[in-house]
Amino acid sequence: MSKSIFRKKSIDKLLTDVSSGFSDAEHSGGGHLKKELNVKDLTLMGIAAVVGAGIFSTIGLASFHGGPGVTILFVITAVTCGFSALCYAEFASRIPVAGSAYTYAYASFGELIAWIIGWDLLMEYAIGNIAVAVSWSTYFVNLMEGFNIHIPVYLTMDYYSAFTSHQQIQELTASHHLADITDAIKQGAVAWDTAPGFGGFKLIANIPALAIVIGITYLVYIGIRETKKATNAMVILKIAIVIAVIAIGFFYVTPANWHPFMPNGFGGVMKGVSGVFFAYIGFDAISTTAEECKDPQRDLPRGMIYSLIICTVLYILIALVLTGMVSYKTLAVGDPLAYVFNKVHLTKISGIISFSAVIATASVLLIFQLGQPRIWMSMSRDGLLPKIFSRIHPKFHTPSFATIVTGFVVGVPALFLNLTIVTDLTSIGTLFAFVLVCGGVLLLPREEAKKGRFHLPYINAKWIVPALFIIFSYAFRKELMTLFTGVDNKDDLPFYLFIVLSAVLTVFSFIKNLSLIPVLGLLSCFYLMTELGYTNWLRFLVWLVIGLVIYFTYSYKNSVLGKE
Repeated sequence: MSKSIFRKKSIDKLLTDVSSGFSDAEHSGGGHLKKELNVKDLTLMGIAAVVGAGIFSTIGLASFHGGPGVTILFVITAVTCGFSALCYAEFASRIPVAGSAYTYAYASFGELIAWIIGWDLLMEYAIGNIAVAVSWSTYFVNLMEGFNIHIPVYLTMDYYSAFTSHQQIQELTASHHLADITDAIKQGAVAWDTAPGFGGFKLIANIPALAIVIGITYLVYIGIRETKKATNAMVILKIAIVIAVIAIGFFYVTPANWHPFMPNGFGGVMKGVSGVFFAYIGFDAISTTAEECKDPQRDLPRGMIYSLIICTVLYILIALVLTGMVSYKTLAVGDPLAYVFNKVHLTKISGIISFSAVIATASVLLIFQLGQPRIWMSMSRDGLLPKIFSRIHPKFHTPSFATIVTGFVVGVPALFLNLTIVTDLTSIGTLFAFVLVCGGVLLLPREEAKKGRFHLPYINAKWIVPALFIIFSYAFRKELMTLFTGVDNKDDLPFYLFIVLSAVLTVFSFIKNLSLIPVLGLLSCFYLMTELGYTNWLRFLVWLVIGLVIYFTYSYKNSVLGKE
């Protein structure tokens, strides 16, 4: 029995488990998976996973903070994701089996790091689906309004948002700042004022969000699996709607709305980082399909990069149209696409967008609700979680218990949490996984490129990273001096960590001749993490501590690898 917390699962063991159905891939089961996917399929799958709740919801709040300048953030985020995509592809080429970052880590870095990534992914997928459910609810309510079906406002939003809106109305009214009262604040105040209750407690909950989670969980439980054709059809629908919005909205753009381009400065642009990064989450999901690719070493990296480029272009265009049609100040809403068309009196277009968003967000929810139980199942089969999580339903051949647990984990919080909280946590969890993957590539032994297999291009970071460190230190010297001479601010703590990490990587790049792409991926992902604020870091660290307690009290002792 291995006592090390860094015991590794060999590639031979992974291949044996996969042949027995021990996989966290979407299509688990006995035998080998069919190699059906090519570059086109992978690109469409990447777009299917990326174009969802982000473009239909969080892009609004990001535009509210950053104005038209949010387009810069889309480019920054795309480049960051591109570095990470190349690092994922390097792992996929070395470990060509169906799996996620959890599987890669188990083979490369050992059990403890694999557990940390697996635990992190559980939070990422669960909270990400909460955000999708909340977004779906907003568009569903909007769609029902189009049919003159009015759902009480207090049954369509979370308690915190309604309470906060009620307080903001009182404060802004008392200070005579009535112009700052947005439509979203008005709606929240109406929910608070009209909700039934007793004493100081109000009955406010997002019932449609719970309903869609129950429905999707039921479909997943009985074995619904989307085929390649269904995925491609969803992509066509999403792309068609987005292109139509861009084309029609272009004629209603008022260029004056693009001035000033960054009304709140670069800091305002970076406030939208969680929402914009949330819009990109999903491109890494295709790394789980390595075993189903005809040529994973060649096609996986291409599929990731192509889908990122296409989605980035669409996101930039849609952000420019949104901020050009209306003032960025009005975009702090849950359904920005439908909202802007209502503002220009194109209510029929708004209805079509709401209908499309209902389908698109539901399909994203289905894809990730399928994936999460299989992560529970994979960790359970490794002995890191109780065996009940890997129980397979005798009739439906799905991880039944894990699916039900996933339904509760997503459905209940969707009743009470707002979109901002859940997107922030999802983004920090995903970025943390990217940081580990990029850092992991730096620890892999450098190999010679092999014909037909993707190999991360090696660019010596010996001089480039130190030069970049000096340039950025000089360019942002005033901001850096403020950090060290100003008032102690706990929100700056993550940035202190980033400075330390940058310095350490600069030294190691010079001494060890590290590879440039993973270094830039690690630093850019970590920098985006610093923009998510001290509170989100604290919540994330609490989640990791809970995970470590579970590992050392249960998982370590019950690890299958440890007992072998």
